[in-house]
Amino acid sequence: MKNTSVKNATVRIPTPLRSFTSGADEVGASGATVRDCLRDLSARHEGIAPHLFDADGEIRRFVNVFVGSRDVRALSGLETEVADGDVLSIVPAVAGGRGPR
Repeated sequence: MKNTSVKNATVRIPTPLRSFTSGADEVGASGATVRDCLRDLSARHEGIAPHLFDADGEIRRFVNVFVGSRDVRALSGLETEVADGDVLSIVPAVAGGRGPR
């Protein structure tokens, strides 16, 4: 049975998105799932949603979300349940650099 009660979580914000959170590196969000928490985050911090979600409402390919140390893609994706006090981390994918010569 799915737990639908609202939980309070902390969301760690990467440097490139802090302009949407008035510079805060951590903010609160509420919800029963990762999707709910990210929607709550988006409602509280205008302009951040397009950087997290694609046109279908799914997490963008280049954005990784962790609950604690676990990538939500290895769990239940955006439907991963959140417990009170969980820490969600938004981590932009890193690409580029110098390839082999």
